[in-house]
Amino acid sequence: MLEGFIRESIGKSNAKKLKRDGYLIANIYANGVKNIHAAFKSGEFIRTVRNKETFAFPVKVGESELNVVVQEYQLHPVNGDILHVDLRVAIPGQVTNYLVPVKTTGVAKGLKNKGVLIVSKRRLKVRGAIENIPHNFTIDVTDLDRDESILVRDLETPENCKLMDRPDVAICGVIKAK
Repeated sequence: MLEGFIRESIGKSNAKKLKRDGYLIANIYANGVKNIHAAFKSGEFIRTVRNKETFAFPVKVGESELNVVVQEYQLHPVNGDILHVDLRVAIPGQVTNYLVPVKTTGVAKGLKNKGVLIVSKRRLKVRGAIENIPHNFTIDVTDLDRDESILVRDLETPENCKLMDRPDVAICGVIKAK
């Protein structure tokens, strides 16, 4: 379980000191839950998120233990470090929007025909209860030839969930290399 602490001061100078000491600034929120301003050790947070088994993962902040989902994060424009993360509390039974990651598998056959695989949607917006949300969407791209793409409507929607992105939006495709 990832452990953090509640930030007393939410000012800019306090956040800079915490970041300099290797902490990641986080906001934890949900409907009906009081917002929590927290900080986690940056390395531990990244390790926990990369090795999680389910879509939601447990954190302990102060005296409370919560199941959370990464809702949004901000990266440093030059070195790519995570600057800030928003965590949404996963309340069982509550229907809300989640951003589910998209993963591709296989090698597209269009790559042999001087094509390049482009993944244009890294995360898809899915509406449902946390129990029904998939861990990720895995897309097999081996049958994609040049100038072909996979759209949102081509995905199989999990039961009791609804994809909130437009159905005609391309998730990934193979385009002609320049």
